[in-house]
Amino acid sequence: MNTVLVTGGAGYVGSVLVPELLKAGYQVKVLDLCIYGPHVLDSVKNDPKLTLIKADIRNQSILKDTLANCDIVIHLACISNDPSFDLNPELGRSINLESFRPLVKISKQSGVNRFIYASSSSVYGVKEGPDVHEEMVLEPLTDYSKFKAKCEEILAEYQAEDFTTVTLRPATVCGFSPRQRLDVIVNIFANLAYNKGEISIFGGDQLRPNIHIADMVEAYKALLIAPKSKIAGQVFNVGCENHSVMELAKITQKVVGKHIKLVVTPTDDSRSYHISSNKIKKELGFQLSYSIEDAIKDLVSAFKEGLLTDPLENEFYFNIKRMQNLRLI
Repeated sequence: MNTVLVTGGAGYVGSVLVPELLKAGYQVKVLDLCIYGPHVLDSVKNDPKLTLIKADIRNQSILKDTLANCDIVIHLACISNDPSFDLNPELGRSINLESFRPLVKISKQSGVNRFIYASSSSVYGVKEGPDVHEEMVLEPLTDYSKFKAKCEEILAEYQAEDFTTVTLRPATVCGFSPRQRLDVIVNIFANLAYNKGEISIFGGDQLRPNIHIADMVEAYKALLIAPKSKIAGQVFNVGCENHSVMELAKITQKVVGKHIKLVVTPTDDSRSYHISSNKIKKELGFQLSYSIEDAIKDLVSAFKEGLLTDPLENEFYFNIKRMQNLRLI
């Protein structure tokens, strides 16, 4: 069975993806700073197929050692979300952009045959019209999005017969994870609804694409086994329905309870983001299995079971708080 390196494998998506890869029989290496704790992989820490390397992706010597005997790379590691990024732009540039070419280059030199890159649907910027597809011009608005777009360009340079490159542009991920995030919109709403009894909504008409974390994991698994001819040099959007912010709030209210208060505040930020996932469905037969409602139900269950400690304040659930306390930003 192939050996897969997951950079950022102890992150929000990675900590759900890695156990699934192990379950599928892959040998898995995780390269991660583990700033949210290695405990997020406790469920699989004794699996002999798992190797955890606690290290910085910018260390090229460690990259060379880690990539030895790897067949596939899934590159998730990054400073994620714009606020975290904006507080220390140089750190964001260093990790999200400057470390990328060395990673791709060393991967290729080490004999990796497939490189899967986690970009972002935010690379499109704000688009009019209902069908935001992969062939559209990229107009990223922030450094986070601009660096994601630039890394896509870099990766395309290395596409070769013996080095298959493919990029995913995911919607915002939502749902429960061992490395929980409560600073993305659906998870924010679920947290506020269950733990405060009200949801703060700024505006409401803006569109926001989302994807259940279990579907996100399945998308990566699909790219691991997809025929090279179908994915080489390709880019795929992946997300579910493009709900408005108000619709997301009302879905949350429906799941948590009608007693939840919706507090609306006007905003000047009317930017809407939306994507079409028709290509990945048509080319790879990939279909989503979970809804936004499912993600909220999973979070509510986690709150009820006490799996998330002090969810309104705990720094481990909020990227900015955690990074500030570690003096990373």
